[in-house]
Amino acid sequence: MTLRAYRIIALAGFCLAFTPGLLAAADLPKATQKIMKDTQLPPSVLEGLDQELQMPAEWLAGAQKEKQLRVSGTWDLEQFLAFIAPFRERYPYIDVKYSRGTRFDRVTKPLLAFKTGRVISDVISGVGAEFQVFKDLNALENLGKIPNWQNVPPAMQQKDGWWIGQRLRYWCMSYNTQKVNKDSLPKTWDDLIGNPALSNKKLGMGNRPNLWLLPMWEMKGETWTHNYSEKLFAVNKPSLRKEGMNALIELAIAGEFDVALPAAEYRTKQLLDKGAPIAWHCPEPVPMTISEMVVMKGGNTNASLMFVNWFMSREGQVSQFASDQAPPVHKDLQTKEFLAFPEQILGRQIAFLDPEVLETDLEKLAKFWDPLWYSGMGLKLQVVTSKLDQIVKGVVRFDVKGAVHNARVSDERTRIAINGESSEAEDLKAGMTCEITYAGNNQDVTRLECKE
Repeated sequence: MTLRAYRIIALAGFCLAFTPGLLAAADLPKATQKIMKDTQLPPSVLEGLDQELQMPAEWLAGAQKEKQLRVSGTWDLEQFLAFIAPFRERYPYIDVKYSRGTRFDRVTKPLLAFKTGRVISDVISGVGAEFQVFKDLNALENLGKIPNWQNVPPAMQQKDGWWIGQRLRYWCMSYNTQKVNKDSLPKTWDDLIGNPALSNKKLGMGNRPNLWLLPMWEMKGETWTHNYSEKLFAVNKPSLRKEGMNALIELAIAGEFDVALPAAEYRTKQLLDKGAPIAWHCPEPVPMTISEMVVMKGGNTNASLMFVNWFMSREGQVSQFASDQAPPVHKDLQTKEFLAFPEQILGRQIAFLDPEVLETDLEKLAKFWDPLWYSGMGLKLQVVTSKLDQIVKGVVRFDVKGAVHNARVSDERTRIAINGESSEAEDLKAGMTCEITYAGNNQDVTRLECKE
């Protein structure tokens, strides 16, 4: 796998104190034994686990006093309960509480609480473009000190230690095997343009170019990405969909269209395993993103560091894989056993998206992608300046030349700034004067720049 800055740098001079009796992994937890049996993974994937499970003595003592750990993430509850089971067996004195939430619940609420001196989440996964806000507030615990930091390639961790990779995601396309001949699919992304199997509404496309196109921006540059986007809309004429990315795959299965873009390999495999006529194909280069994990400063710090260190061990990575098919970030586990469609990934060029470029390059991509998207739906983006009269259930109401307009605000697709700072829909208030970029009355808002 070719990744930028993929060299593994060994940590040197790391001295730890260990507590005997709590660290041995000779007898695997029952949950881990079940995982190994169910996945039929070779025992070698756990080689060296004893060493990886060693924790600093002060963490162990501190966690026994803290007694709890609050994790907020994007795993389904069933998935989280499955993968956390070995951790709970090893450290039964830590009461792990989990919440799955929207970006507002998972990211914004902890930030707002931190500003008032409170910590409501200890470990957060998937902070995305808001990482810089956490860093600027000095809200993060540095993770570079955890022993298993060295298990993760440098390209998959923040160079100064502020976040560490949680899981890999490969975003390509799913296709209905009853309607599409595999040989007709493109070998490269350039081959997609004008491809008959992916033209004239046969391609169902979601409005999430950050997942698949932005990684290629990092490799091929802005000019290529801009030109490519224009050709994709003009030549292929995809079916533009508002559904979520998982729903796109199910619509391809149902025959609504033949191919879904973008589609995650793990979700496609889950549906394939249930007997659906679906498969996953990736033109080259293979777009890859990484979800990041952070620890909030001032919370249950010892339990949090123990959790992250365990999570980056072979046991933690195998456990997550067993629960949701997420490919590991552990440098020694990036092998075919952990890939849903290894022939589509291994040995191929990878377009890797560094999470820290989201803040700047996603903004640039949106400037030409959004007009193309709405034009393809027969709409035109417009910009007005007006006061917000009302905000109700994700809809803002405002006046345009004496007429009342309503427009939808989305957590995922609307970029909001209040007084120049990145904000969320819940921060909007009636009476604010805003520059509103939207696709017309009763349509979507792409940008809100407001002042109080």
